[in-house]
Amino acid sequence: MKVSIVGITGYSGLELVRLLNNHREAELVSVYASKEIGTRLSDIYSYLKGICDLEIQAFDSQAIMSETDLVIFATPSGIAKELAQDFLAADFPVIDISGDHRLPAEIYEKWYQKTPAKQSDLDKFTYGLAEFTDVKGKKFISNPGCYATATELALLPLIKAGAADLDNIIVDAKSGLTGAGKALSESSHFVNVHDNYVTYKLNRHQHIPEIVQELQLFDKDLQHLQFSTSLLPVNRGIMATCYSKLQKPLTEAEINQIYDACYADKVFVRMQEELPELHNVIGSNFTDIGFAYNEVTNVLTVVSVIDNLVKGAAGQAIQNLNLMMGFDETEGLLMSPSYL
Repeated sequence: MKVSIVGITGYSGLELVRLLNNHREAELVSVYASKEIGTRLSDIYSYLKGICDLEIQAFDSQAIMSETDLVIFATPSGIAKELAQDFLAADFPVIDISGDHRLPAEIYEKWYQKTPAKQSDLDKFTYGLAEFTDVKGKKFISNPGCYATATELALLPLIKAGAADLDNIIVDAKSGLTGAGKALSESSHFVNVHDNYVTYKLNRHQHIPEIVQELQLFDKDLQHLQFSTSLLPVNRGIMATCYSKLQKPLTEAEINQIYDACYADKVFVRMQEELPELHNVIGSNFTDIGFAYNEVTNVLTVVSVIDNLVKGAAGQAIQNLNLMMGFDETEGLLMSPSYL
């Protein structure tokens, strides 16, 4: 199948190029952006010479639909909801990596501080948390956020099993700098981030309602969670450290059984005997999860790590593409982490 990417010059767009280059069923045939139009992608990013020499084009929905079979939006939030309308009207397959189609209109407007998509457009999209959502045959996929992916995969087995005390869930999540996108800002300036640790958007991060919305599918009594986000002085990776009191004390074997029931056949989720670390997933589509239980406080700590640009964005988009089209779920994605 033939694929187009809109928003090619961002980190997620460039990661899509890397992944699609190794995909045997999908071919990247056109790339679009709002700048550097008429320039070959490899002339801007020399590491792509001989890998992707496509010329960057100005957005043209009709050209995309005439030349390709699916479009992936790797644009900042606020853009895809406008540009996707022609594709929705034509019933042309879309995967949106941005947050524009993840939430109901009124919730999106509150948390993103932007005008939302039409509710009729939002109703067409399926939220594609790949390990829990059946997207086969779907036309419009909203890709989960990076923080949301790490947190949901850590907590959903507990919620699904009815093991968590729903009023006592705390998530302390940290991200590498690529999670903030390529736009320059004081918060991501090298001198402010290097050798530093900064908590930001406390109780205000736009992924909070997305996480709650997904967890509520498995227990509607869950109303909230305490969620914090911090920047790590690293390029990429997310670590979500999740704390939950349990409904009743559990043994390690019982906790393992809860997670195995969800992930035993999920190739991209790996349960680890020790608490996981970022190096073990960087450059890959894997989510590594580990836990530790405190019998004194009855608190279970679950740690999940992902690469924010792969499993948290481009990789999960390709995973969803594979599931949508009936390809092998691992196609283009079964690569070892870079580790070093």
